[in-house]
Amino acid sequence: MIKHETIEKNIGLMVLLIIIVISGGGLAEIVPLFFHSSTTQPIEGMRPYSALELEGRDIYIREGCHVCHTQMIRPFRAETERYGHYSTANEDVWEHPFLWGSKRTGPDLDRVGGRYSDDWHRAHLYNPRDVVPESKMPSYPWLFENRVSGADTAKKMEVMRRMGVPYTDEQIAEAADQVNGKYEIDALVTYLQALGKTHSEYTNKR
Repeated sequence: MIKHETIEKNIGLMVLLIIIVISGGGLAEIVPLFFHSSTTQPIEGMRPYSALELEGRDIYIREGCHVCHTQMIRPFRAETERYGHYSTANEDVWEHPFLWGSKRTGPDLDRVGGRYSDDWHRAHLYNPRDVVPESKMPSYPWLFENRVSGADTAKKMEVMRRMGVPYTDEQIAEAADQVNGKYEIDALVTYLQALGKTHSEYTNKR
């Protein structure tokens, strides 16, 4: 058995043993999750994003919204009372990439769907201070001018399907027509209004 003194005097050996211990512990926690239904199977009633919602999600990421707004309600009373039921892994099995995190520059948006009207979201994105005077969020007026072409929407859905999202051939074939000519603000608001609704419907049934 290696003596403590030997380990403490050999920095290389100490680093190696630390790596082995941390790796073993990490694998013991992570590997079982790959075989647990609560982390690999979608929540009951979940559907893939529509073509317009998917484009809205890409705009959300493009504009850096996920940097200040997380989509991960932690199981703390202060968060669940403000935002709703804590986030669960089976809500995000089709998220690529997932948008979890702990940054709280702005409120968490995991349950924002249906909390505000479409008009509220539009006003908020055009000039946040019109509806929230103390807001630090930037304005996004170009979303009201730019249109979604839809040229790549079907391809995005095909890629998502390869990663396990159950898009049908019909959904992919109709994708371009569903988004072509829509303004980016339409896509983004549609995406925001979809967030958290599946989980709310599921918990209300139980």
